[in-house]
Formats: sequence, C-alpha cells, structure tokens
Amino acid sequence: MFKRSVQNIGDLVMRNLRSQGLETPLLQKRLIESWPEVAGEAIAHFTTGVTIYNQTLFVRLQVPALRADLSMRRQEFVQKLNQHVGAQIIADIRFC
Repeated sequence: MFKRSVQNIGDLVMRNLRSQGLETPLLQKRLIESWPEVAGEAIAHFTTGVTIYNQTLFVRLQVPALRADLSMRRQEFVQKLNQHVGAQIIADIRFC
C-alpha cells in the first residue's frame, strides 16, 4: 500500500489564492465586512463608508463627536479587526 498525503481543503484554497495574488484582497474584504460586528451596532449605524488604502482603514462617520471618541480607541480596533480576520491586514485606522 502507499501512503496518502492528506491536506486540509482550507489550506489548499488559501495556497491557491496566495499563488494567484488574491489572498490579500480577500482578507481586506473580510475585514471591511467585519467592521459592524467588531465596532458594534450603534457605531455601525453612524458609519457611511469603510475602505482600505495602504494598510490604513478609513471609516467615514456622520457624527463628529463619535469620530473624536473612536480616534482615542484606534489601536484597540486595529487589534480586534486583525484578530477577527486572522492576519495583519491593517496598521492604522483613520476616522473621517
């Protein structure tokens, strides 16, 4: 008999995406979609747009007071979002 090489399907898919250069865009999309869950419903309600550019997450908010409050908690959100995705995708957050 011969020995079979058994591999996890998730690892195979991620390896294929990485070889095609699609892993980072997929993880960025997951991070953007996780913003309401990580930030909470109240904050997500006042969010009008979320984008990533050069490892910086730009979050557009409607309320200036909320911008000031969230700016003080930037590193906390960076850590939680990266943990939620399982990779170091963003290094900073800017609230506009």
